[in-house]
Amino acid sequence: MISRRQTLGLLGATAAAFALPSIRSARAAAATTLRIGWQKNGVLALAKRKGALERRLSDRGISVEWSEFTSGPPLLEALGAGALDFGATGDVPPLFAQAANGNLLYVGLYTGSPESSAILVRKDSPIQTLADLKGKKVAFKRGSSAHNVTVKALRKGGLTVNDIQALDLAPPDASAAFKTGAIDAWSIWDPYLAIAEADPDTRILTTARGIVDSFSYFLSNTDFTKDNPQVVADIIDELAKVGAAAQSHLDESVAALTEITGVPAAVTRVTLTRPGADLGGVSTITDAAIAYQQGLADEFYNLGIVPKKLTVTDIVWRPKAS
Repeated sequence: MISRRQTLGLLGATAAAFALPSIRSARAAAATTLRIGWQKNGVLALAKRKGALERRLSDRGISVEWSEFTSGPPLLEALGAGALDFGATGDVPPLFAQAANGNLLYVGLYTGSPESSAILVRKDSPIQTLADLKGKKVAFKRGSSAHNVTVKALRKGGLTVNDIQALDLAPPDASAAFKTGAIDAWSIWDPYLAIAEADPDTRILTTARGIVDSFSYFLSNTDFTKDNPQVVADIIDELAKVGAAAQSHLDESVAALTEITGVPAAVTRVTLTRPGADLGGVSTITDAAIAYQQGLADEFYNLGIVPKKLTVTDIVWRPKAS
């Protein structure tokens, strides 16, 4: 069993403070440094551990700097403001970033297991169904993929967000609140989900299976992408290679991710072996992903969650055929 101290240590916020350049001239046209925002999961974390992007870009004279974030919204805020060049998030953060006129583009995607997101309750909680969440305190990070899971799970239970006490909490804060019983339920993703799930006093009310698809995205700063299109293409290609190799060597992947994230090996193995999990599923943006994202954008606008109507294709980048 993982103690509260261990959990909070693993979930500690580590994002550094950024000076946010707002003008394009702050970056040279030909990049000499690639600044990446990453979270404690997935192929990007593996690439960091293995130094794969550093090796791939060394011949171009490009070094790599990494900054860790606990969720997608602040990562994309930094990316859109020019403090980062590249990063990965779930499905909802790009909608809020686009609505805020963030200077960024969808450049790649990966799919995962629908069971890598879930709504948690305490084992002894009287909440047994989604309908039982009515009037309860439910925590999720606003603007994250957990926001989408919460909206659609509540709908499945005949509820809306207006029927609950929604609390906007980042994963470390939500973890602490969940442990102490200050909230009734927590909507969260891996590896935070797997960490909490390892506690015998935690129960899964529902996973996202049958509720939402599992699309996540790689995004890049617009100016960086326009000035360095081949670098962006190389990044996506290298991440696809890292993911494919990792999927074929799960024991090595577990060890590598455990080392770089601090998440215990047993917990990491759970995240990598959930049904439908595929580290090798990295690609450039597909028509199916755009259609999914546009549907989500329209839904969140109609619900009043996103403040304006969005056209997702306005910020989609695809490499030119050579």
